[in-house]
Amino acid sequence: MNLHIGIMSGTSMDGIDAVLVDFSEGKVNVLQKHSEDFPINLKEKLDQLVRTFQTDLLTLGEIDHQLALCYAETVNNLINKAGVHHSQIKAIGCHGQTVFHSPLSKYPFTMQLGDGNLIAAKTKITTVTDFRRMDMALGGNGAPLAPAFHQAFLNSNEEKRGILNLGGIANLTITTDQETNVVGFDSGPANCLMDSWIYKIKNEKFDKGGDWAKSGKIIPDLLDSMLKEEYFQKPAPKSTGRELFNLNWLNNHLKLLPTYQNVDVQSTLLELTAVTVSNSLIKLNHKLDAIYTCGGGAYNDYLLERLQYHLPKVKISTTDELGVSVQLVESIAFAWLAMQRINKQAGNLPSVTGASQNTLLGAIYESK
Repeated sequence: MNLHIGIMSGTSMDGIDAVLVDFSEGKVNVLQKHSEDFPINLKEKLDQLVRTFQTDLLTLGEIDHQLALCYAETVNNLINKAGVHHSQIKAIGCHGQTVFHSPLSKYPFTMQLGDGNLIAAKTKITTVTDFRRMDMALGGNGAPLAPAFHQAFLNSNEEKRGILNLGGIANLTITTDQETNVVGFDSGPANCLMDSWIYKIKNEKFDKGGDWAKSGKIIPDLLDSMLKEEYFQKPAPKSTGRELFNLNWLNNHLKLLPTYQNVDVQSTLLELTAVTVSNSLIKLNHKLDAIYTCGGGAYNDYLLERLQYHLPKVKISTTDELGVSVQLVESIAFAWLAMQRINKQAGNLPSVTGASQNTLLGAIYESK
């Protein structure tokens, strides 16, 4: 067996997903999965950090440590659940929790928390983290990274296929018959704004099925205002995050309205995601046969309905149809990226990130 573990806690910060994967014979065989919520006190610290982007060094260091302990505990629970021994697992790939991503600043940097040393020590498994910064050192955006996995395992010779991850941020991969031609980029916000708004108004973590958004009406002036955001006009490769798309960004647009209903804002935020995805495809002039969605947004029936409305000639489905659970695509991708690093194989796609070359991704923390 060729066993690796992938850990993902995405932009939505709704918890940790871990998956045990066997990559024998070049296939993806998910042996076990396990998810855990963040402890309440850690979730509160993370929410505060990504909302204000302000903290002190003590708190930052403690979050880094506490996250690693949570990742390690999730891995150990996964291993127990799977009935395997840690010595059978070659490596863990942990993306870490992104708290800031700034690929286009004067001094580009990205910050993911979750100490790889601690994860390796507590699990007794070699751990790979810090996947983004070598790509950025070579002039890339450091993201998105999942398109390399999408191309390797979810590509098709029978249809022109897109893979759309609807996490906190929406990122789209357009697979091709040649790795050097793969297109991948963040189209804009997905769940991050919708989740933040419904939590602020209704104290609910997310809009189940998009039902609340569906009960409202799109506010044309608000949608038009948000679509003027400079990021949407930029060509790929590009990546973004909560440091741009957050409640402060939304409030700046809401200030321009004389009045509005809260439910209509939710409906307009959902429409923003659907429109920015479809506009991205139109600008690229890519005629796809199908888009397979994954991430939490793949459970949002109304969002998929609006995507289908804007892309009437494209089949809109989920990666479940391809045999890969929508919840697990990202964590499987980081198990694969860990395998790539351990095997000294490149993990990035320069056509996606904008890096000057293919390169090894990730720092390795030996377990002993």
